[in-house]
Amino acid sequence: MGIDIEANGGATDASGKGVGARLQRREDDRYLGGRGRYIGDMRLPGMLEMAFVRSPLAHARVRGVTKPADGRERVFAAADLVGVQGIRADSGLPGFRSSVQPILAGEKVRYVGEPVAAVLADTRALAEDLAELIDVDFEELPAVHDMLRAREAHAPLLHEHWDENTFLESGVDTNFEAAIRDAAVVVKRTYRTARQCMAPIEGRGCIAVWDRHLELLALHSSTQMPHIVRTGLAECLGLDHGQVRVVSPDVGGGFGYKGVLLAEEVCVGFLAMKLDRPVRWLEDRREHLIAGANCREHAYEVTGYAAADGELLAVDCAAVVDSGAYSIYPFSACLEAAQVASILPGPYRMRGYRCKTWSVATNKPPILPFRGVARTGVCFAMELTMDTLARELGMTPEAIRQRNLVAPDQMPFVNITNKYFDSGDYPEALRRAVEAIDLQGVRARQASRTGRIRLGVGFAVFCEQGAHGTSVYHGWGIPMVPGFEQATARLTPDGGLELRVGVHSHGQSLETTLAQIAFEEIGVDPAKVKLVHGDTAYTPYSTGTWGSRCIVMAGGAVAAASAALGERIKRIAAHLMQADTAQVVLADGMARAGGSEISIAEVAKTWYRKPHLLPDDVDPRGLEATEGYKTVKDTGTFSYAAHAVVVEVDLDLGDIRLVDYVIVEDAGTMINPMVVDGQVYGGAVQGIGTALFEEVPFDAAGQPLASTLADYHLPVAADIPAIRILHMETPSPLSRFGQKGIGESGAIGPPAAIANAVNDALAPLGVEIAEVPMTPERVLRALAGAREAAE
Repeated sequence: MGIDIEANGGATDASGKGVGARLQRREDDRYLGGRGRYIGDMRLPGMLEMAFVRSPLAHARVRGVTKPADGRERVFAAADLVGVQGIRADSGLPGFRSSVQPILAGEKVRYVGEPVAAVLADTRALAEDLAELIDVDFEELPAVHDMLRAREAHAPLLHEHWDENTFLESGVDTNFEAAIRDAAVVVKRTYRTARQCMAPIEGRGCIAVWDRHLELLALHSSTQMPHIVRTGLAECLGLDHGQVRVVSPDVGGGFGYKGVLLAEEVCVGFLAMKLDRPVRWLEDRREHLIAGANCREHAYEVTGYAAADGELLAVDCAAVVDSGAYSIYPFSACLEAAQVASILPGPYRMRGYRCKTWSVATNKPPILPFRGVARTGVCFAMELTMDTLARELGMTPEAIRQRNLVAPDQMPFVNITNKYFDSGDYPEALRRAVEAIDLQGVRARQASRTGRIRLGVGFAVFCEQGAHGTSVYHGWGIPMVPGFEQATARLTPDGGLELRVGVHSHGQSLETTLAQIAFEEIGVDPAKVKLVHGDTAYTPYSTGTWGSRCIVMAGGAVAAASAALGERIKRIAAHLMQADTAQVVLADGMARAGGSEISIAEVAKTWYRKPHLLPDDVDPRGLEATEGYKTVKDTGTFSYAAHAVVVEVDLDLGDIRLVDYVIVEDAGTMINPMVVDGQVYGGAVQGIGTALFEEVPFDAAGQPLASTLADYHLPVAADIPAIRILHMETPSPLSRFGQKGIGESGAIGPPAAIANAVNDALAPLGVEIAEVPMTPERVLRALAGAREAAE
């Protein structure tokens, strides 16, 4: 396992501290020294531990909950949660069918692992022992375990007030019939992606504390979006926002899994108020695998139409997304399907497009947007279709892509689904990937290869829309719509800088990168910058960390707040130096004008401790500024990448080995290239897991068949080749420094690139793999099917 970074151009920072610098992460000293503080590290006096009785059945009526005589006062069922509302996340799109997720199931359970009762004890072990004594009377119902069969007329209904198991059906049709008239080649394929879990190192967890004096519920939670959790918690518990404080401490990874209001959080909060004692719940790995929100289970039927010269004329798609049992707060059940329809065309030009999507309800846990959201699935479907078209036309995979990728001289480009591509050179990224993977050399080795180990090469080109804002999410009907992102910059009395942001860092290095942005604006050393985040009592309201938005939106807000603060610093410094304010420059902790200079620390000391030295026209608001930020257009920045991979496929074992892997990535201006490397590399490893290993299968009764990490295979070091990352930097004209969202990109391309490489290796045998993960069993099954078809 290794990583090889090749930087190609881009901004550099001579100070080694500002925008473009590979500044070492400030967080690492704390984390690597074991000084991180997570929910599992917190101990409060009188704290009770919570365990849940979870449904062993996927679909059943709850006839009754019998509590044990000894300890019944520590057992709580749905009827005990008086005044608590269930979780509702309704889309604004027409035709959406509403569901309410109960905090504890009282009448019906709809997936294995749904909580039915909560148990409290002094330790988790004692709580689990007591839970074993609770008897739940279930009347089992037929389960809906497959998203395609869920839409059949005879399928059991999850929600009786619905007429079918579909949250939402939607579609788009743009010039489709006219576009396909000139088609010389038509290919039609079906694709499937498996249900996954997100598997952060730290599972979910929360502690609730009720303060009787302040009438304040404080929830400490491992969450990506504390302000959104606060809003949802207040609604469910019937509290004012002012009665709820959410604190998110160090968080051991999220990937979307911690971007939701949990029924467990509501339950913990209610019982902390009822009992006036702190209550904690920590998710174990089995709960995570069977009861946590899942993701990425899609089915596609895609038809591609091309002209004889390789021009992509049109794409027709029918896509089904398994949304699980409930619409989950705040993204709703239809976010992925809505995105499928709008982003399937990716970076390709085409004359016509038609797509119909269904968000389907099944007896499985609700879905959440996982790193890459719908992009991983649509990239898989679109890129495999491009390779199939190339084979039918007798073209190479790289040639058909170069023929149809949006060109740099077309930027900014509005594609067929009205996506506004802000900047970039997609053909150049592909060219560099082809060169770096040594395609000519791979083809020569492939031609000379004999025996039972086949060689293949595959490509995937995609874009990542990140930092998209109000208009986009309102259009998708999401109940949580982002607006202006705000930040506060405050100079401390000793000249340090305090930044307050509403987003949360759980691996994105915000304590480092936002400090670099502040340094760029006012010259305060990043070592003297403190980031305050993850606490609704101290930070501006924000929808949180998701959608690759932090470095663009929060970074822009920090820049704006720092710049506003800088103007106030300059006025005081100019007065102290007897200089013109317009001549003052802030850099390296100093304010300079002509031949004079004064430290920013001295400016701070003057404001806080020597006010008699202040100018008469000093800004009375002091050395603290709050500013809001949106990009020039809030339709998002478009980072993009070209992935190239070489694989070996063992025809006897069905094993796939990654031989070489190249990623050419364009994140716009990189605030910290080292952080970008880490984001891309980590995402790529997750994408490799999607491609080759990770799957939560269900049987016909709706039982999850991967309930431990012995069943759910995460990629390990031995599975990962020495990935090479090459950078391009095409600044976005929309953002403050030209930066683009990058957090999800690495996870999008691997399934498509690896599948194309496997299909390239097996094409002489008549084999096409169209489902991930590409396990040895699936490879061997495809090989056997090809042999049978040839006989």
